[in-house]
Amino acid sequence: MSYINGLKSFLDKSHSQFQSVENIKSILVENGFNELKEDEEFVLEQGKSYFVLRNLTSILAFKVPSYIKDLRFQVVAVHSDSPAFKIKENPCVFDNGYVKLKVEGYGGMIRSVWLDKPLSIAGRIVVDDGEKLVSRLIDIDKDLAIIPNVAIHFNREINKGYEYNPQVDLCPIIGQSETDEDLLLKELNKFVNKNEKILSHDLYLYNREKATLLGANEEFFVAPKLDDLACDYTALEGFIAAKPQDFVQVFVSFDNEEVGSESINGADSTFLESILKRITFALGKEKEDYFRAVASSFLISADNGHAVHPNHPELSDNKNLVKLNEGIVIKYNANMKYTSDALSSGAIKKLCKKENIKYQEFFNRSDMVGGSTLGNISISHVSMLSVDIGLAQLAMHSNYEVCGSKDIDDMIKLIKTFYETSIIVKESNVLFK
Repeated sequence: MSYINGLKSFLDKSHSQFQSVENIKSILVENGFNELKEDEEFVLEQGKSYFVLRNLTSILAFKVPSYIKDLRFQVVAVHSDSPAFKIKENPCVFDNGYVKLKVEGYGGMIRSVWLDKPLSIAGRIVVDDGEKLVSRLIDIDKDLAIIPNVAIHFNREINKGYEYNPQVDLCPIIGQSETDEDLLLKELNKFVNKNEKILSHDLYLYNREKATLLGANEEFFVAPKLDDLACDYTALEGFIAAKPQDFVQVFVSFDNEEVGSESINGADSTFLESILKRITFALGKEKEDYFRAVASSFLISADNGHAVHPNHPELSDNKNLVKLNEGIVIKYNANMKYTSDALSSGAIKKLCKKENIKYQEFFNRSDMVGGSTLGNISISHVSMLSVDIGLAQLAMHSNYEVCGSKDIDDMIKLIKTFYETSIIVKESNVLFK
């Protein structure tokens, strides 16, 4: 079964982390998961499945076994956010008849790719209805904005390299007005009722280009936000497809990975730890049971990895070249920016070999500093054996990225296998059942 169409549909509707998590929630509800609220008591039934939202941009889902002998968790963690431009409060600027928006960079993006293409806006607004403040998700589903480049006639040196100033060069235009009409507020007001007033917002620009297959034999899958929504989707599908076992299967998508995870809904929050403890206690277990469970548990951190670049192979480690459509990427770093070690990576290799899933291994060049992800941050709060994996991709942190179309199904197959295989960590060994 190919999941390409499902991934395409998911990406085409996930224009900010708010929409990403809302779409994950919808998929979970369609598959019989029940919502729990953090400010309410957790009442769990064995054999049922649940999910919890935090601040609309992080979500954790889990399946309670029908029978539990020794409590354990098997977790796959991903993230819902991607680099983008966030719109400031009081954003409209009126200049020579243009209506521009003031924006601020979110995450480590490639700035130049945002110019000269149709953009729009998605996220949430907070409205006052007279009695309470209400969060409302919005997606202005039309070609609304563009960031125009300066013509080469005015900047003859641009092809020698140009540093875009985000305060000056990267303000999108959304229309023209000779009366200083707030065109953004006009668009946002379409989402509110007459008795409501918009107080604030978390809004992001997004690329209007759709996900598609590309290449002579459709080898490539290209889309905005492949980092990390391709892992969100594949991990979620593998999680849903997996048959329940005698341990607690957990899927979690955090927000704010691209800016360090230090938020109430990031990997550096209490979210994962808090929910795992509440599951433990709701199942009638004690504090000691929780610590024993974590010590024997396993976490996969799933976030994409770098494929060798077609024009710049010298940027990759020449003995560990990662290629599109050549399998799941296991990521390593001697300074533990990735959590993979010999034991955790060995467990993933064993699963891959069991199911004939191709895998490959990524190391940065020794003279280059790479990125990091949410695995090491997560296990600083919930210290379980962990491995970092991902899909191979090109153009990471662009707003239109490339991965291998054949790798999608393999990732889902691996995640499903992980959830259906009892992996017990004991005394620096891993037992499979």
